[in-house]
Amino acid sequence: MIQLDGSCLSMEQVSQVIHDNELVEISEISWDKVKKSRDVVESIVSKGSLVYGVTTGFGKFSDTVISVEDVEELQINLIRSHACGVGEPLPEKVAKTMLLLRANALAKGYSGIRPATLQLLVDALNHNIYPVIPSQGSLGASGDLAPLSHLALVLVGEGEADYKGRRMIGGEALKQAGLQPIRLQAKEGLALINGTQAMTAIGTMAYLEAERLANLADGVAALTLEGLRGIVDAFLPESHQVRPYPEQKQVADRILGWVEGSQLTTSQGELRTQDAYSLRCIPQVHGAIQQVLAYVKDKLLIEINSATDNPLIFSDSGRVISGGNFHGQPIAFAMDFLGIAIAEVASISERRIERLVNPQLNDLPAFLSPNPGLESGLMITQYVAASLVSENKTLAHPSSVDSIPSSANQEDHVSMGTTAARHAAMIVQNSRKVLAIEAICAAQAADIRGVERLAPKTRRLHRQIRSIVPLIKKDRVFSQDIEKLSRSMEEQDWSFDQPAHA
Repeated sequence: MIQLDGSCLSMEQVSQVIHDNELVEISEISWDKVKKSRDVVESIVSKGSLVYGVTTGFGKFSDTVISVEDVEELQINLIRSHACGVGEPLPEKVAKTMLLLRANALAKGYSGIRPATLQLLVDALNHNIYPVIPSQGSLGASGDLAPLSHLALVLVGEGEADYKGRRMIGGEALKQAGLQPIRLQAKEGLALINGTQAMTAIGTMAYLEAERLANLADGVAALTLEGLRGIVDAFLPESHQVRPYPEQKQVADRILGWVEGSQLTTSQGELRTQDAYSLRCIPQVHGAIQQVLAYVKDKLLIEINSATDNPLIFSDSGRVISGGNFHGQPIAFAMDFLGIAIAEVASISERRIERLVNPQLNDLPAFLSPNPGLESGLMITQYVAASLVSENKTLAHPSSVDSIPSSANQEDHVSMGTTAARHAAMIVQNSRKVLAIEAICAAQAADIRGVERLAPKTRRLHRQIRSIVPLIKKDRVFSQDIEKLSRSMEEQDWSFDQPAHA
């Protein structure tokens, strides 16, 4: 059981909840903070004080005063009117992450939500009720209003949810799970939808997948190094000590660990003086990618443990402050950076694929074909990799540099952080397929060279690849091989005891 207090949720715990179905609960200290915050809201309503989103309208309507008898209707109207997202639904794991992150933010005790509403949010999470949340429609400022409104609809018994493999009305999903919908009271609608949990959930899932992919890229690159009889001198410690980026040195050390004991790697001058950049510069490129991952992780951890509402309620002082913590600029920058970095995982991988299949660049059979000419072998897999890399370049165009005013120019600068996160997630998916293609080509090259000559660790990697993609003895439909291997890289443990950020 993981306790949420709004301050200490880790990436490992997020992964446990999403992938291992670990249950969560709100800490006792947090319940006390939530109740005190709610007391402030009740006092505001009873006194008729003028507070944004409690006794006023929203956005451009912030100066419209709402009567006490209408404050509940104000909140349900907010949810219904703002639930106008479009596009394909977000993946279930992202919807579940949104529930988790919103519950954690509310557990900080600055939102004024009732304990019963927060408990229902936690119950929906623990019962694996997945709100159906359209993926498009958030500007990434004023919170992820549209996506979070679709989440909130389920809690009031409306909208749609996926539950036990079936799509149904939100109220039916709650009923089947033995739960009752809530009736929103003052500020609760705003408390549920004013935050960055859509972009942060998408970004957190993309980060976790990107971290695994970047670490696996070291192993696949090592297998390629052996398939091309690459030179190990470029990975020796001396070079990396005089350009002391820690991540660069760590990648170089990991590559040496992968190929230790290999009979295929060579030394400087043995076959050639130096390798192409896509081999020789693996530590510099993969190391820089690890730097970005560390930056992104730091920003995500701050965000998932932040209060991103407006207004924020400080129960100790009784102050209610309208600010801008809902603005997604920090995550927008981080997601654009993540997309750029993971696009480079694919970019350098595609160049290694070319070196594996191009007979003008190696001494292997043309396109690794068992019967070159009659059979094309892995020729077109490089085309596919090139296509995905090109697509990544367009997706990596930064979203955070754009802003379109909204709410009659009241909300005149927005982050586009949710778009940045979606694009980063798409780049991760594309890059995994490119890496799968490199793994298929590298494994075939290893079979041609002699698997028994591989290093012990890369031999294990080769065995894993071959458990999914059989040895290529003649042309076949390689699309299925690429998709199967990519799915395995996403769903199974390919770490081989290689530490992340060693």
